[in-house]
Amino acid sequence: QVQLVESGGGSVQPGGSLRLSCVVSGNTPSRNCIGWFRQTPGKEREGVAATNTRAGSTYYASVIRGRFAISQDTAKNTVYLQMNNLKPEDTATYYCAAGAQTCNIYPETYNDWGQGTQVTVSS
Repeated sequence: QVQLVESGGGSVQPGGSLRLSCVVSGNTPSRNCIGWFRQTPGKEREGVAATNTRAGSTYYASVIRGRFAISQDTAKNTVYLQMNNLKPEDTATYYCAAGAQTCNIYPETYNDWGQGTQVTVSS
């Protein structure tokens, strides 16, 4: 089992930026694919971005439209989600997840989840 801890959320105005961090520990094979997801109460959890931390491949939801970027610092066992030009519709709890057999942005394929970090975008 993999342990994941998210941080970096907060409140920003539209157009602002945040960088979320996900510190990953545990079983190495399960850490190969790390994804970012978000959820608002009453809505389905949706994928945002994912990366194969060994191959360097990245995957993004089309709704992001180039505003977000996923990256990693292998020395720190940390995966980042850089979020730019934030919009009110980006408001959600953001989760880091691991365990997908193949890297993707479909939340139902992930096994291990962090506790979430809140992102609020409002004027």
